[in-house]
Amino acid sequence: MVDFDELIDQYLMKETKGKKIGIYYPSEVGKCLRKIWYSYKYPMEVKPELRKIFKMGEILHDFIAEVLSSEKTPGVELLGVEVPVKMEMKDFVVSGRVDDLMLIKESGKEILVEVKSTKDVDRVKKPGEHHEAQIQFYMYAKGIHDGMLVYVDRRDLRTKSFPIPYDEEKAKEVMERFKKLHHHLTNDTPPEPEAKKVLWMNWMCKYCEYADRCERDLNDECQINTT
Repeated sequence: MVDFDELIDQYLMKETKGKKIGIYYPSEVGKCLRKIWYSYKYPMEVKPELRKIFKMGEILHDFIAEVLSSEKTPGVELLGVEVPVKMEMKDFVVSGRVDDLMLIKESGKEILVEVKSTKDVDRVKKPGEHHEAQIQFYMYAKGIHDGMLVYVDRRDLRTKSFPIPYDEEKAKEVMERFKKLHHHLTNDTPPEPEAKKVLWMNWMCKYCEYADRCERDLNDECQINTT
């Protein structure tokens, strides 16, 4: 008998490649900086369950792009898919891709669209802060100051959308986070465990693959500081 779960796992299997210090990604900047630091220093293989979730996110994004480009939705126009974004700073590069660039024909307004999958869209009450950080960077880098986060339910394709206006102060905070990450990586010093200290980030520890290592390192740091 054919095991399709195994076939899917084999298909989605990718070689784990280490990330290069000095090249950073907008999709990560809103996450706990300590976790990102670990991912550069100690790369880990992505679990099969996460690979499937990521793939489902890709499938849903492709569907939304199809909707935006369809003749059945004449009020909008898809101007671009996976639009590349690259910013070269003095010491590092930030590189990523915006999911979609959409034109609202009636108003002539261009909007950057980021699509996120969710297991229950009814539980999404507001845009995730880490998602908003990502799209703030895109608006800053592209000079397009209207964004939208679209959450798509993986069960039934229902959506919930949030317009994200450009906020210069938030965009500057995002850039400071990139600089802070680069500083810690180049100096080989782990950042503070944000997810343990910042209330809205607490949930990240539950799903962090570096949670055990982080806990051990924090205990070691505590012992060093008390001796």
